[in-house]
Amino acid sequence: MKVVIIQYNAGNTQSVSFALERLGVNPIITDSPDLIQSADKVVFPGVGEASSTMKYLKEKKLDQLIVNLKQPILGICLGLQLLCQHTEEGDVNCLGVFPIKVKKFTDNKKVPHIGWNSLVENSSFFGGNVSNSYVYFVHSYYADICNYTTAKCSYGETFSAALQKDNFYAVQFHPEKSGSVGETILQGFLQL
Repeated sequence: MKVVIIQYNAGNTQSVSFALERLGVNPIITDSPDLIQSADKVVFPGVGEASSTMKYLKEKKLDQLIVNLKQPILGICLGLQLLCQHTEEGDVNCLGVFPIKVKKFTDNKKVPHIGWNSLVENSSFFGGNVSNSYVYFVHSYYADICNYTTAKCSYGETFSAALQKDNFYAVQFHPEKSGSVGETILQGFLQL
């Protein structure tokens, strides 16, 4: 199985790569359109800033490539946010796979939201139920609840911890840093 991690100015490509290697996969980290298109599975990671990342994706024409991928793709953290329509971070239009806006946390909670938090309300990934399981978050922005929400989390506001539409899957948390629950989620994605 050929798994590609999309390379851009994101900070967690190596931690995602190590997590996949622990599951027996040797992913390719690349921004090559040919390698991305030929992959069996694509991971769209992210730790970074939305507007500079969108600029990079557009310069490399990866913005057009990503939205037209037909194989399973998993967006992680900023990857989830960039798959949405628009983000308040840098006030930038994103890829638009999920027709929702990404907002900054505004209530009195400490921002960024860092640490372990539980998934709620029938959270399931790739056939496995992980409701009430704890996963690791690091983010200041969130996607609203919508028709594509597959897992929720609450941090002042209830937000989409995971989204799914067609072959696009996305998680706001970091499965590569979420212990055995994260491994289960990544393994389920690889088995799609």
